[in-house]
Amino acid sequence: MKKVNDFNVNKFVYIWYMDDLFRYKGIHPGIVLKRELKKRFIKQRPFAMAIQEHPQTLNAITKGKRNLNTSLALKIERELGLEEGTLAILQTYYEIRREKMKMQLQSPNISLFRKSLFWDTDIDHIDWHKQSKAVIKRVFERGNETEKKEIIRFYGRPKVDKILRTKTRKPYTVSSK
Repeated sequence: MKKVNDFNVNKFVYIWYMDDLFRYKGIHPGIVLKRELKKRFIKQRPFAMAIQEHPQTLNAITKGKRNLNTSLALKIERELGLEEGTLAILQTYYEIRREKMKMQLQSPNISLFRKSLFWDTDIDHIDWHKQSKAVIKRVFERGNETEKKEIIRFYGRPKVDKILRTKTRKPYTVSSK
């Protein structure tokens, strides 16, 4: 019976741990570490010395300027009595969030565009940066409000305004790669 009880307790702790972990999903683990140290009234420099790490390294991590590698994450977790892998998982979630943000910057959300807007080209192969003038002009000439808002979000209001103000002599075309 004791084994079942232990399992239930461990299951509860695990569920609490995962809920707590997901609350910090996407946040740099250094920010979470800084908060944890502050909560425990632990100064960064003595803590860095205790885990045999350079104080500058720990400082850069707690400011979110440096990534937290796995070996250092394990040292910190051991010293603070945290669940093994917590900080490494947070680092992974942070990197995933950064990568998603980079991908978002590479192209607009094409699901917001009607297929008829780019009828003459394969929308999946448009070079959104090289073809920015043609894309902006086409969307603002033929697009609906949702499409225009997405173009403004993607390129930014200053770039859209600048391109819309410029006169073009020849017809613009959007081409695939």
